Amino acid sequence: MIVITVDDSMLAKREKFVLNNSNIKFESGKIHGLVGRNKNGKKMLMKCICGLIYPTVEDINDSETDSDFPDSLGVAIETPDFIPAYSGYKNLKLMTGKKRVASPEQIKKAMEMVGLAPGLKLAVNRYSLGMRQRLTLAYAIMVNPDVYIAKEGTSDMSEYLRSLGESGKTILIASYSTKDISLLCDTVYEIEKGVVSKISGW
Repeated sequence: MIVITVDDSMLAKREKFVLNNSNIKFESGKIHGLVGRNKNGKKMLMKCICGLIYPTVEDINDSETDSDFPDSLGVAIETPDFIPAYSGYKNLKLMTGKKRVASPEQIKKAMEMVGLAPGLKLAVNRYSLGMRQRLTLAYAIMVNPDVYIAKEGTSDMSEYLRSLGESGKTILIASYSTKDISLLCDTVYEIEKGVVSKISGW
């Protein structure tokens, strides 16, 4: 089943096309990879799919609900604005909000999935870069989203991501390395100067 389609979407920024006639279809129950060099449009494409920015010309659709963007979405594209003096668990608990309800059990499970101890009292401002990346991933998955989109930091979660795909979730991950992506993904797309093309063999 096709969950997300991107048809002839274009994004112009400073008179330059960041996305140029992109056409992609992402199926449910699969892990989709997006590779390409820096500043070639990976992040912008993901932001368009999430509804964080809007294409200049667009047709991005959640095929299951016929809405513009997926409803149940977990995103780890950029680091959220964590409160520096609070622990990771307390940050996630405060960030659930009315529209992102997650139980304490879900928060703890998400943190454990990414290798963080829920009971750790260490303030986020003392986290290493890797720990902050893991906390961002925990934030994205703690509500058990139907669609999960991440820019980096997936290598340590390969087994968990595979289980998500097998359960029917739709996963899109991006990386600079085709090697990392090839070990995990069912389909792989390359983006070069805003043009997206599927890599043969997947």
